[in-house]
Amino acid sequence: MTTARDLIITAMDVAPGPPAAGELSLALAGAELIDLLAAEAIRLDDDRIVPGHRPALTDPLLDQATESLTQKAPYETVADWLWRRGLGLAPAYLSALETDGQLTRRRRGLLPFRTGRTALVDSPDRRLAGERWAAQEPVLVALAAAVGIRDGETDEADEAADTTAADEAADTETPNTKTSAAEAPDTAVPDTETPDTADDAVETVLVAVNEALLELEAVRQRRSIEQDAFDNVWRGY
Repeated sequence: MTTARDLIITAMDVAPGPPAAGELSLALAGAELIDLLAAEAIRLDDDRIVPGHRPALTDPLLDQATESLTQKAPYETVADWLWRRGLGLAPAYLSALETDGQLTRRRRGLLPFRTGRTALVDSPDRRLAGERWAAQEPVLVALAAAVGIRDGETDEADEAADTTAADEAADTETPNTKTSAAEAPDTAVPDTETPDTADDAVETVLVAVNEALLELEAVRQRRSIEQDAFDNVWRGY
């Protein structure tokens, strides 16, 4: 099993709906880098990926990732790798799972040729990914959180804490003693916190994944704004 496979299995098992393919592909590319770091197939020189020895890898997609590494200086940055390697990576992993017999297609209705969405079969790989998720392994949790997948119990606890904090703030306010926005302390926290993995290289990859996801969202928003502006102009004719 690899971190990337664990991530896509977790996405199918835990997420209420499938994450967007673009976001998941970027996170999968990051997961591959983290596994290559663990296998000592690469090291990071600042944010550049320096190939190491070529390990024997049993996972075809991870082996493919090793083959695609830039072999000459100045080497590739982690960010550039995420965008290049991440292109279409989620469908590739889904196809690999299906080829390995890890996925099945649910039948819709009574006709055998009408199939619905794919679903995971009960397998050792699925159980191992579930155990890693249940143990809240920091790297898997960080990558999952980056694409919007969080543990249900954690979400409920966060919501309860937010509600309690809001209620306490409301109880302490009076019409004449409210704290102004300028005087209020800055208590904002990022939506996704990078866990302490005790490994600077892994931290670098996780930060790069989150930055790439923010960039992807910014590009989508910009395109949406441009499309809306075009539509408004078109309606004016």
